[in-house]
Amino acid sequence: MNYKRLVIFATVLTFGLIMLGAYVRLSDAGLGCPDWPGCYGKLTPHLAAPEIAKAVAEQGGTHGPVSEPKAWKEMIHRYIATFLGLLILTIAATAWIKRKTLNQSPWLATSLVGVVCLQGAFGAWTVTKLLKPAIVTGHLIGGLTTLALLMWLSLRQTSPVRTVAPPQDQKHLRILARIGLVAVACQIILGGWVSTNYASVACTDFPTCQGSMWPQMEFDHAFHIVRNLGETADGQLLSQASLTAIHMVHRMGAVVVIAALLSLIVALWRNAGTQLLAVGLTAVLTLQVLMGIGNVVMHLPLWLAVLHNGGAALLLITLVLVNYRVASKVHRA
Repeated sequence: MNYKRLVIFATVLTFGLIMLGAYVRLSDAGLGCPDWPGCYGKLTPHLAAPEIAKAVAEQGGTHGPVSEPKAWKEMIHRYIATFLGLLILTIAATAWIKRKTLNQSPWLATSLVGVVCLQGAFGAWTVTKLLKPAIVTGHLIGGLTTLALLMWLSLRQTSPVRTVAPPQDQKHLRILARIGLVAVACQIILGGWVSTNYASVACTDFPTCQGSMWPQMEFDHAFHIVRNLGETADGQLLSQASLTAIHMVHRMGAVVVIAALLSLIVALWRNAGTQLLAVGLTAVLTLQVLMGIGNVVMHLPLWLAVLHNGGAALLLITLVLVNYRVASKVHRA
């Protein structure tokens, strides 16, 4: 497989792995194997069947976090993540070996190795630290950062950066594209915080929340980073008002993102060379907003929650594409 195909394959695999990770988390399988990197010290859940059966008996049935199907979900995610890590190591090595042929700096590919190593550490901590929200959110951020960097690297292999707007508009587009990317990244972090704190169902109506446009919220503990799942920093149960605050801030963030991206879409539409980007960004944004609303009014069905995570990843790489297209020059770093 040549370098271009290798990078594209890794990008597609990362997108799929992000959706699989969301499925593992949302189906309550994140602790299906409560150790790392194996499952009860074994290579596969099948080999760990006696230990899993004992854990199931101790928790009083398969309704808890441990069961063999959940263990398989968790381990399949780990197997694919390990394969992706090896793939990225291969990409980085190839980038150095063929740097003259590729006519590209190998440092972007090399930086991916560092991100993946950190991502692997977050994956281990996610399990060993019992799903602490900050660590699980960090794991999500690491996965999406990997996807964004791979997307940029893929675009380098498939099409050169070129001018797509008159010089007087290029700088304006570039600024709006960067603002849009930052806004989406921040919103994804907020969405991760909602998901990892299980605050998605704190509001089950829309556009109101609990029948009010401004429900009771408590912010003191909602965004305290270092704490256990479902608890405040001092070990008390996290209140419903705190979960509501987390949920509502994500909704408010969505308004900011929509405003930022609409400004970008209008600017893209006004230039003949970027109208297709405007259409694509509009479609992805609309789909993501509808899925977000659907998750609220349909009480977070698993399939839609997973698709909403995938929509966030798709929106991110769409913004990476837009930023790449409106860049004024080729970046070699």
